[in-house]
Amino acid sequence: MEQNAEQYAENYPNVKRVSDSLTEQAYMIRARHTNSAGRLFGGNLMAWIDEIGGMAARRHAGSPVTTAAVDSLQFTKPVLPGQTAVLVARVTHVGRTSMEVRVDTYVEYLDGRRELVNRAYLVFVAVKGDKPCPVPGLLLETEEERLEWEAGVRRDELRRQRRKEGF
Repeated sequence: MEQNAEQYAENYPNVKRVSDSLTEQAYMIRARHTNSAGRLFGGNLMAWIDEIGGMAARRHAGSPVTTAAVDSLQFTKPVLPGQTAVLVARVTHVGRTSMEVRVDTYVEYLDGRRELVNRAYLVFVAVKGDKPCPVPGLLLETEEERLEWEAGVRRDELRRQRRKEGF
């Protein structure tokens, strides 16, 4: 990253920042969102993750997107009725027509504290009509964004290997 962000953007006009895709949504957990154990039903959370991930990907691509893969979905603790779930999505890695999106889900307490309860990685493909279309490059402005990009490269390699092995 020899160039600063402004120089990079000038040299590569079809590029967006990670922050351009940042999307946040909050949900009050109600009884209709719970499973028989009285906790947030995982299927509801998965739908919300796919939806917000798609919104972040659309912001980056500037076109419709379709979900290609849910790479990782890790539940670390329950979310209970009356709590607020906050989902935060951002593009972390891009290919020619695809984007990896990280979605973090938090429980937000009344004092404003947030505790991570789920992290998911999804892959979306930009489309025009029925065909994949190119997406902008991704400008990495922080060390955290660079580390996430490098991890995204490794996750992409693992996805390719799993596909090759039929998983």
